Amino acid sequence: MRKIVATISLTLDGVMQAPGRPDEDRRGGFEHGGWARAYNDSVMMKAMGKGMAQAGPLLFGRRTYEDFFAVWPGRKDNPFTAVLDNSRKYVASRTRREPLPWQNSTLLSGDAAATVARLKEQPGQDITVLGSGDLLQTLIRHGLVDVYMLLIHPLVLGRGRRLFTDDAQRTTLRLVESVTTTTGVVIATYNPDPSDTTEGR
Repeated sequence: MRKIVATISLTLDGVMQAPGRPDEDRRGGFEHGGWARAYNDSVMMKAMGKGMAQAGPLLFGRRTYEDFFAVWPGRKDNPFTAVLDNSRKYVASRTRREPLPWQNSTLLSGDAAATVARLKEQPGQDITVLGSGDLLQTLIRHGLVDVYMLLIHPLVLGRGRRLFTDDAQRTTLRLVESVTTTTGVVIATYNPDPSDTTEGR
């Protein structure tokens, strides 16, 4: 069975909203967009480049897919555009219609949890979720996330949409790898602990 790998930038207080640009996601009056950019360095670029080079298909929610499509295709100043263009991209959405604009994109309509669960059962490489907070909340609630690769930034924002919400179920995670960048970002990879028998997992 394939795994779902969530690759997420977040602050020390768990905010994952709009790490890349000021106008990325202003929902809820969020005014701190672009908070992660100052922390980029060669260590992070190497780690992310390695991860993306080894990655299989990508999974997006509609909002993140549309945001990535507006930014990445056609850029020549980075090692990520070619990978993003050439990767199979699955888009979970109840509102989008085919054809999708970005090459190698496939629409997953209907119930996201059920659709992704079926996708996991298919043969192939593991599937990486980039951002996609709303979709990720659904996958977490249904116990579908197998690996968390968290880029934990030394920053507290105090507000914003969080990875783990107040109604999140208790989950024990096991650290399997960590790298610290020169700017203090901890890139930590966790697996849910299979010995945790908490109800709901």
